[in-house]
Amino acid sequence: MLSTPGKPRRRRVIAYFDGYNLYHGIRDKGWNRFLWLDLPRLAGSFLLDYQDLILTKYFTARISSPESKRKRQSDYLEALEAHCGASLGMYYGRYQSEPWTCSSCGKTVAVPHEKKTDVNIAVELMTDAFRDEFDTALLVSADSDLVPPILAIKRLFPEKRIVIAFPPARWCVELKNEAHVCIPIGRAKLSASQLPEVVTKIGGQQLLRPSKWSPPQETGFGQKLLSALEPDPDDAPE
Repeated sequence: MLSTPGKPRRRRVIAYFDGYNLYHGIRDKGWNRFLWLDLPRLAGSFLLDYQDLILTKYFTARISSPESKRKRQSDYLEALEAHCGASLGMYYGRYQSEPWTCSSCGKTVAVPHEKKTDVNIAVELMTDAFRDEFDTALLVSADSDLVPPILAIKRLFPEKRIVIAFPPARWCVELKNEAHVCIPIGRAKLSASQLPEVVTKIGGQQLLRPSKWSPPQETGFGQKLLSALEPDPDDAPE
């Protein structure tokens, strides 16, 4: 890419979203009202003036039960596909049930665990780096399993930059130590990066924000004051 004298040349950015990490971080903060996320818009909010968002990649796994959760996830994925189009790519892992035994009562139950997300992210990161698809990789995750591909990219492509955006309630020292830049994702950016309340698919089908993901009703001055005072790490130091 050519640059104008006195200005930085345009830099290409690809965003990689660890869906499981992001979802549970938002849930742990009690911010369900922000789960109806426009992922490319959120990624774009981190870009500098000389950067261009080439593509956003979303890594997740479809759940099969309970039906209420399956329906919310399905509606969200369809809304993302309809609203974002070619600017968003989706990559699916799977859930695998594994036995877990309670240390107190000794009862064993099957607990689903997401599989392949970290592997899929690592493969896409390395593939895009080798194909020279990005100058900067924006990785939204706090999974330390992603340190090896980051180290490999830094070693093989020292001119490329890795930016980590930590989901709410998530942090990883290992990732922080290897990234060129670390950014916490706070309430303000999530709030400003929501999909429309109603997303219309080609053909006319409408997808509505799930009621469980809707903002709470305003209850007057007290609620507004609490919202204003709620800590937001968007501007926290690295």
